Amino acid sequence: MNRSAILYVLENATKIRASPVTKWRAMPHDLPHWSTVYHYFRKWQEEGVWEKVAQVLARRDREREGRYASPSALVMDSQSVKTSEKGGPGDTTGRRRSKGESGRS
Repeated sequence: MNRSAILYVLENATKIRASPVTKWRAMPHDLPHWSTVYHYFRKWQEEGVWEKVAQVLARRDREREGRYASPSALVMDSQSVKTSEKGGPGDTTGRRRSKGESGRS
């Protein structure tokens, strides 16, 4: 596959991946046939190539900014972390009242 097709996919990845085959068929005609580009895109996706490319680009970007290539710290929001513990919102919020139950004793 030629370099122009790879760059096209990289530049338009979010639009292409999230859409049906029609976006692939709408690729510029000066690039290889859409089915060839799609074949390599899927192959490289299954092999983890795109993830590796993203990691390398992130490291280079950090180095370009004068930072270490790999982050030295991690900030994690506890609300976005999935757990396997039972419970959930019902354990921390108040008991729900039935329709007939008033709020006063």
